[in-house]
Amino acid sequence: MTESASARGEPLIRTAPMPADMNGNGDIFGGWVLSQMDIAGGIVAARRAQGRVVTVAVDAMTFHQPIKVGDIVSIYGRVLRVGRTSMAVQLETIVARRLDPTEIKVTEGVYTYVAIDEHGRPRPVPADSRPAG
Repeated sequence: MTESASARGEPLIRTAPMPADMNGNGDIFGGWVLSQMDIAGGIVAARRAQGRVVTVAVDAMTFHQPIKVGDIVSIYGRVLRVGRTSMAVQLETIVARRLDPTEIKVTEGVYTYVAIDEHGRPRPVPADSRPAG
């Protein structure tokens, strides 16, 4: 059994890969998965930064199992740490195979984002304004 959604962070994306997303082995391209994770991570990073962010690094990517056409792909994320201008976002990709609702963790990684201003230059990440608890 996989960990609970709350431990994974918030649900950010739910999608289904198409045949055009397959590699020569019939699995979904790793690059497709990375791009979906980057989109999801950008959502949580932009919310935390209260503005624009850019991806500067992908760290510690692990592919546990392949993704197949017809899988329902869900990506969860949470901010791990915040620096002055950057933040690390933990992302997990979970799938449910076609007709089987069992959740399987297929990919996980940490993406680093930098908050940027209107000129594309790094800017400080605001203090977290969420209430404690």
